[in-house]
Amino acid sequence: MKIIDEMHKERLDSILILNPINITYLCGFKPSSPSILMVKDETVLFTSKMDIEGAIINSKIPVEDFKSLDEIKNLLKGTIGIEGSMTLETFERLKKGSSFKTKITNIPERLRRVKSNDELKNIKKAIDIAENSMNKIELKESMSENELAAQIEYKMRINGSNKAAFDTIVASDTRSSLPHAEASNNPLKNPVVIDWGAVYNNYCSDTTRTIIETEKHEEIFEIVLEAQKKAIDVIKPGIKVSYVDKVARDVIEEYGYGDSFIHSTGHGVGLEVHESPSLSKRYETKLEKGMVITVEPGIYLKDEFGVRIEDMVQVKNKGRVLNKIKKKI
Repeated sequence: MKIIDEMHKERLDSILILNPINITYLCGFKPSSPSILMVKDETVLFTSKMDIEGAIINSKIPVEDFKSLDEIKNLLKGTIGIEGSMTLETFERLKKGSSFKTKITNIPERLRRVKSNDELKNIKKAIDIAENSMNKIELKESMSENELAAQIEYKMRINGSNKAAFDTIVASDTRSSLPHAEASNNPLKNPVVIDWGAVYNNYCSDTTRTIIETEKHEEIFEIVLEAQKKAIDVIKPGIKVSYVDKVARDVIEEYGYGDSFIHSTGHGVGLEVHESPSLSKRYETKLEKGMVITVEPGIYLKDEFGVRIEDMVQVKNKGRVLNKIKKKI
């Protein structure tokens, strides 16, 4: 396992993993109740009786019944890697009466950045489900934002999605200037920002399209599209995420809308819809071949309207857009 090699590089004798997403990544089994993956030369997944049958069938790692944290503590020695997401209560229980040292590590998250061929297939399938579902919806003026969001999520479920990757965003008229607006009972009125995603075999997709109408909408749409295209053009292994963000941001600033681009340019997608790396000016992470990221610049004019265009991009020798759905719907 790659995680063992990384663990040795950080001089860790073992790692305790409680985050169910990281357990899913390493074991191939998604626990529904508290579980602990103990990574060492003899790796074991400890899970509850509620999950043990499914874990034995689906886990790539040997499975044992999770009886108590004290039982696991007795198997640990040396320096133990723990996740930053571990609760303080669990950490205190783990350390009480123990002689081993602990060190926070993000090895699982680092490994998850680069997708395997199987992971990429699942992501592509999630994209296909989401796009095919959107293409089957007949948009009507009589629809509310909630009705459209519900239809999208229903279509995705019947087309093979495990669930919606997140609460579908449908924000129209002046509400389109709110990047993460919840769908409302307001009737649809252009522009309409639609941000939706499917889940296939636990892997997510994330896409945004904006339906436009007026010349002003078109003007802003073309600026956002130019920013997205130029950002995608610079994507390749070794490029810093902050540079991709800068390229998109520079385009929008040149047109005088810099203050209206109020979020980062993108993020990684995989088992979670938002994961590392973040395409932000705050980070110096370098892109690696095999990463899957979003590129989603936007312009949000307060009390007027907003436009966002989001595609998922695979980092190969250059950026490869995985979406097939048209930019204008």
